[in-house]
Amino acid sequence: MVPQSDSPNPNNSAPLLSSPPAAPFSDEDFFSTTTSVASGSTSSDSKPPSPTQSLPSQIPIQWPPDGELTLSWVIDLMQAFEWASRALPPSEFASLLPVEVFDKLVLTASKILHKEPNCVEIDSESGLGSDSRVVVVGDVHGQLHDVLFLLKNAGFPGEDRFFVFNGDYVDRGAWGLEIFLLLLAWKVLMPHRVYLLRGNHESKYCTSVYGFEKEVLIKYGDSGKHVYRKCLGCFEGLPLASIIAGRVYTAHGGLFRGTVVTPSKRAKKKNRKVVHNPEGNALTLGSLEELAKARRSVLDPPWEGSNLIPGDVLWSDPSMIPGLSPNKERGIGLLWGPDCTEEFLKKFNLKLIIRSHEGPDARDKRPDLGGMDVGYTIDHIVESGKLITLFSAPDYPQFQATEERYRNKGAYIVLEPPDFDSPIFHSFEAVTPRPKANPYYDFEDVIDSDEELDLVLMVPDS
Repeated sequence: MVPQSDSPNPNNSAPLLSSPPAAPFSDEDFFSTTTSVASGSTSSDSKPPSPTQSLPSQIPIQWPPDGELTLSWVIDLMQAFEWASRALPPSEFASLLPVEVFDKLVLTASKILHKEPNCVEIDSESGLGSDSRVVVVGDVHGQLHDVLFLLKNAGFPGEDRFFVFNGDYVDRGAWGLEIFLLLLAWKVLMPHRVYLLRGNHESKYCTSVYGFEKEVLIKYGDSGKHVYRKCLGCFEGLPLASIIAGRVYTAHGGLFRGTVVTPSKRAKKKNRKVVHNPEGNALTLGSLEELAKARRSVLDPPWEGSNLIPGDVLWSDPSMIPGLSPNKERGIGLLWGPDCTEEFLKKFNLKLIIRSHEGPDARDKRPDLGGMDVGYTIDHIVESGKLITLFSAPDYPQFQATEERYRNKGAYIVLEPPDFDSPIFHSFEAVTPRPKANPYYDFEDVIDSDEELDLVLMVPDS
């Protein structure tokens, strides 16, 4: 198969964005200076400089007449969102990005996303080669300015630079809509270089509790319900996981249960029942084949019934206790121990599991696992490889009820050839100062680590 190309310049009339990238705009568009990252190091820390305001070149943003996004269009969108976060009241957001443009962007992206498999494979057939790099990103939770810094610091997506985002783009932070739309724009521009996975917050339940729904309603006013419904539909199309170079598995929460086939009384093949929710002592790890067959197009991943794999992938957590058990703390998903990590890695010839889902607030309640001070933890080291938790939202959460903030760093991972299985960690601090913003949820009463879900409010699987 011919490698798929996402070059925004198919005629090769200008250099591609390859490593290291050449910024196609002035550094002053986002930051007064740039901070470089040493590509040869095994770990690096970056402190973003203070941002400056820059008036976008075009307001309102217009959809390209030919319907084809360009690199300059996406960069203009980045500039416009950064500017608006400091200069435009949220209620005037539609004057920046009209609902007609929103509709076209989300429709175009949704068509791409819904065609992708549950587990996307990034390999030589998709263009991964000896000059490629893969950037893996964890939760970003509406912290726009940190995402803009991350993209600039890691280098924009390009022919030799792939991005895999592990979900949780929205909620808690004040700019979830901007982040989601920006990443959709990158996906439309470079569909085989940018991969957007689903997080547990890309759901109806979470967005109704943690702020994204209210954010959309305020930013789009009378069109808010329409915009929110379109976002939910797009969430349903997001893939659940990725396999990078046949060596690295990434997903938002992590591992998942297998199905159990039980014969009926007549023992005929057509009457066999597939049970996804056996008793805790009968839980087994699922396979990539089972993951591929799961039905991901649900508003809320089910916590009961026959379609439990999406909920497991999005909500599960690692544990230091061996075995596989229901995640009673969250009320959905699983807990898996180091033995399960080893079994999964060995069975599928993998070296790494990179998951996200737990920030400093969640890890503060789990003394058996490492804290999220630098944006990542190595939770399991087993014979076949490692399990890593990656969190990309620094100084999280944006709105915190306690006086003492976590002041954690965020991080992203770079995977390099030839095997793409030796993670290079890049930690970074939050962009300061953040623009003043009001929360879209009652952060003093809502539990930060997603515990004690009100399952009654979650949309049941149908």
